[in-house]
Amino acid sequence: MRSRLVLHAVDSHTEGMPTRVVTGGIGTLPGATMNERRLWFREHRDDVKRLLMNEPRGHAAMSGAVLQPTTRPDCDWGVVYIEVSGYLPMCGHGTIGVATVLVETGMVEVVEPVTTIRLDTPAGPVTAEVAVEGGAARAVTLTNVPSFSAGLDRTATLPDGRTVTYDLAYGGNFYAILPLDRLGLPFDRARKDDILAAGLALMDAVNAAGEPVHPEDPSIRGLHHVHLYAPDSTARHARHAMVISPGWFDRSPCGTGTSARMAQLHARGELPLHTDFVNESFIGTRFTGRLLGTTTVAGHPAVLPRFTGRAWITGTAQYLLDPDDPFPSGFVL
Repeated sequence: MRSRLVLHAVDSHTEGMPTRVVTGGIGTLPGATMNERRLWFREHRDDVKRLLMNEPRGHAAMSGAVLQPTTRPDCDWGVVYIEVSGYLPMCGHGTIGVATVLVETGMVEVVEPVTTIRLDTPAGPVTAEVAVEGGAARAVTLTNVPSFSAGLDRTATLPDGRTVTYDLAYGGNFYAILPLDRLGLPFDRARKDDILAAGLALMDAVNAAGEPVHPEDPSIRGLHHVHLYAPDSTARHARHAMVISPGWFDRSPCGTGTSARMAQLHARGELPLHTDFVNESFIGTRFTGRLLGTTTVAGHPAVLPRFTGRAWITGTAQYLLDPDDPFPSGFVL
């Protein structure tokens, strides 16, 4: 057996969405902050991301997280998020996967009934409270980064000439949010190809008109997620299809998307603080969120979101790269 590198990982899924947690083989990335490490990894080691996320080791909806020593004295571990589409500043389902892996592999001191883990992410510090029973992680509650509405009733012009109204919100990533029937489509998985195409068309139209930029960190920019909610959704329980660049659906209810959705609902006066909001994915899995308080981001009104979900470890692996492998960075079909 020959290999140019050996990458150690623990695979998991969060409410249906995979997270490949890389626990060894990469080393400490350069950078004084986790966001600097994210940008360095994107610039210099994208081949490793593609090796792990693309086929034949990954698939078209693969997601992962690279564990790092923290850059902050108030955090336990650092995380760089990787997926087929690139490098997210924050990933809710991925963080639930990371926290579950850290507890169940003993990489943090485990305390029952709740183990608290402070994670250093490119978007800022995130707290994970892991409900532990018999040494097993039963659920993870995340207190996410401040989230905010970036604009209500915005408009975009689609390639077919239609004008579509949407809301824009930030929950660790930017999200265009609108009811699916506004695009003339039913909330039906049998129409998933049409829903995906419509979401990507809106995404392209928004970015072409002027991609959103975080007011405090211009490296966090661009719209890569479109949240399309079902017509029967309310401000207490909603169903949605999450379209993600370059062309797939989130299998989980999406943690940063749940945070953005709650920020949008709060900005519309529909979701008060300290009120549960159940967010249901396209495959029927759920996160339960609530808003803990208000704050500001660069002078903009913002909220402090929290959400709870579950993850399960699915395997452990050493990923290898034979010197003669014809796909050293995988491939996308």
